[in-house]
Amino acid sequence: MYQYALQDQRIVDQRVAQFRDQTCRYLEGKITEQQFLPLRLQNGLYVQRLAPMLRIAIPYGMLSSRQLRKLAEISRNYDKGYTHVSTRQNMQINWPALEDVPDILEELASVQMHAIQTSGNCIRNTTTDPYAGVAADELEDPRPWCEIIRQWSTLHPEFAFLPRKFKIAVCGSESDRAAIHSHDIGLELIKHPQDGRIGFKVLAGGGLGRTPVIGSVICEWLEKRHLLSYLESIMRVYNQHGRRDNKYKARIKILVKAMGVDAFRQQVEAEWARLKDGPTTLTEEEVEGYTRYFTAPDYQNLDAGLAERQLDEQCAADSSFDNWVQRNTRPHRVPGYRIVNLSLKATGYAPGDINDHQMDSLANLASQYSFGEIRTTHEQNLVLADVQQRDLLPLWQALKPLGLATPNIGYLSDLICCPGGDYCSLANAKSIPVAEAIQARFAELDYLYDLGPLDLNISGCMNACGHHHIGHIGVLGVDKKGEEFYQVSIGGNQGKDASIGKILGPSFKQDDMPEIIEKILKTYLGLRLEEETFLDTCRRTGLEPFKQNVYA
Repeated sequence: MYQYALQDQRIVDQRVAQFRDQTCRYLEGKITEQQFLPLRLQNGLYVQRLAPMLRIAIPYGMLSSRQLRKLAEISRNYDKGYTHVSTRQNMQINWPALEDVPDILEELASVQMHAIQTSGNCIRNTTTDPYAGVAADELEDPRPWCEIIRQWSTLHPEFAFLPRKFKIAVCGSESDRAAIHSHDIGLELIKHPQDGRIGFKVLAGGGLGRTPVIGSVICEWLEKRHLLSYLESIMRVYNQHGRRDNKYKARIKILVKAMGVDAFRQQVEAEWARLKDGPTTLTEEEVEGYTRYFTAPDYQNLDAGLAERQLDEQCAADSSFDNWVQRNTRPHRVPGYRIVNLSLKATGYAPGDINDHQMDSLANLASQYSFGEIRTTHEQNLVLADVQQRDLLPLWQALKPLGLATPNIGYLSDLICCPGGDYCSLANAKSIPVAEAIQARFAELDYLYDLGPLDLNISGCMNACGHHHIGHIGVLGVDKKGEEFYQVSIGGNQGKDASIGKILGPSFKQDDMPEIIEKILKTYLGLRLEEETFLDTCRRTGLEPFKQNVYA
């Protein structure tokens, strides 16, 4: 993973000192609330419903054991002993005291971490595949490109005050595990159809929120060396023409829709003609320099056949372990290794939360079994990317008492859920109680497995932090004359065949939600053909049979 250079550390340390002074002046009354607002947002600090919230940057979801231990320490000493994994692969603490935030930022800086540009109208944390560099279906590791984008976008003077927040995601594999179609800019590493060179397909104008849109392809194939100049061209067009008079119409998706994809592309190409082959053009030496930070760890040359036989024997001896291996581990590009998913969706706990004890223990397990590295996912889980197959059994045995071995990755109870009205001042309704009620109603694992892969996403408001639009089942909290209700959509998808879910009809009360989900699932089970997933069935039948059964 990327290691700070001296200049990186100096910049982060300077930002801490600057914000310490700004916070002191605010607390002394020398800076007004309005003046302090952009200063705190630029350092990831929100004022939520009950307390401040600090969003900590986890670049493209990568953490070292040392950094995770520091997060555990911070949550223990400055908060309530837990953190929350967000859908941008960042981590949040929900109860820091305002006067302590500069100290927290100083603690973060000591382990090469910060909260810069995790909020505000700027380019946010670039996200990617949590299996990057190890996935068996990967064309090329996207992480060096994420780091290049991060360094280009961080503190970029021209893009510090955009019309609205801006999000970029990068995918380098056959399966899209980064949801690139629902981002302001989505980048997919692809092969040139004629000569096989690897470059980028560029999408723009995707996004969720009040106006959910699937991104449009504006460049079918872009040479790698031109990535930054092309991104800068998009940003310039957006910065110049994006609306600033109405924050609900300010995202790039609105601009692309208003201009039309072809006209937007022409504007970008015209801007790019001025920037192409300029100072932002990447040299092979520069790209190689970033790539060196993401070289493979010291993998052992293992006997893959022997490792597979030993694992089969262990699975045969313990059905619970076998179930966890099937559900929570994935193929690795190196023989004898597996990718391990750690579910933060145990029934009865807020989805995406992890406490200080779990973090400390997991840091130790990562050091022991996965080269001291942990990854966050936009599904609000964690990943140990490089575990030897022979170590899966002792790892699983260590994860069980920590509550991190729930075998539900990719199934109904592995739902995405924003913090909602329990924390967020923007939320119209609570999300966590709905998630917990659904998990409790459908806790039977055999039933979940029979349903097959199913994404259920919950948001507490139209800002869609829970990605409800692209859930196979999406739940949106809405306000009706001061009461909390929930709107349900079906048929959304985040993959390369991305789609926005369609609303079933009128919304429901909170207490009714488990029963409504059950009606949807029973309808699916009654309609599905052999080997059909929930999404397959929705796309084949449309909404009508679901609507009839739910509202009968």
